Amino acid sequence: MNKNNLSRKYAIWGWIFVTPAALLIFIMSFYPMIQAFIISLQTGMPGNLRFAGMRNYVRIFQDDLLWKAVGNVFTYLIIQVPIMLILALILASVLNMKSLKGKTFFRTMIFLPCAMALFSAALIFRSFFAVDGMVNSFLIRIGVVNTPVLFLTDPFWVKVVIILIITWRWAGYNTIFYLAGMQSIDESIYESARIDGASSTQQFFYLTVPLLRPIILLTLIMSTNGTLQLFDETITISPNGLPAVISISQYVYNLFFRQSPQLGYASAVSYIILIMVAILAFIQIKIGDRKQ
Repeated sequence: MNKNNLSRKYAIWGWIFVTPAALLIFIMSFYPMIQAFIISLQTGMPGNLRFAGMRNYVRIFQDDLLWKAVGNVFTYLIIQVPIMLILALILASVLNMKSLKGKTFFRTMIFLPCAMALFSAALIFRSFFAVDGMVNSFLIRIGVVNTPVLFLTDPFWVKVVIILIITWRWAGYNTIFYLAGMQSIDESIYESARIDGASSTQQFFYLTVPLLRPIILLTLIMSTNGTLQLFDETITISPNGLPAVISISQYVYNLFFRQSPQLGYASAVSYIILIMVAILAFIQIKIGDRKQ
């Protein structure tokens, strides 16, 4: 068999193996996206949809509650994501220390919140921060406050609670990525730095962080994507969708299931999430490439 025939045979078998997965991705991902875009150009009740052009997209710019949800999500994104990723880096550095005993136990404990269902985690925090919850009881007992703090209804404190939930839930997840990256770094690099007199802090900022830049970029994109699609935490803390806490995904859910079904407008709002995720991911990748 000559080289050309062998290459053709490999190409044919390659397509045979790739095609089922490609079809599955198209059916489960791209087809629904195309269908959602078609629906976003329509209006009316389910079963009686009619073409509306760009009317739903024009409505987006006049929807105050939607932009309030966008503001909430970007508040979580700007405050929570940096805190979570920095905390994950610190935890990974501690877990990577050779002198640390019981590493397996601590790694399991840090990753354990990720194994818990999002709804369950949010429900636990909701009970902790309720008017008669553990946090208020403790604050009153030690004399910090005289009356219970309205953690779940106050516009400021409810955001703090959600940020705590997301950080607690996902910090361990990102820690595993960073820990795996740290363990793949050649020890000889650190030995050379120590010989040159670099302290542990200098090694962390000038060696570990730059070498982990691709992983940090990956976790940043995933965290951004997850935050923009935030749903379980906000709907558990505020089932009725308070303007101070509602997320874009929760707003879409309300349009679909809690109000008179507005399929076209809900699909248009969903595409706003897709566009924001794509734009932010593109910016982050470009910035990451420029720094490298």
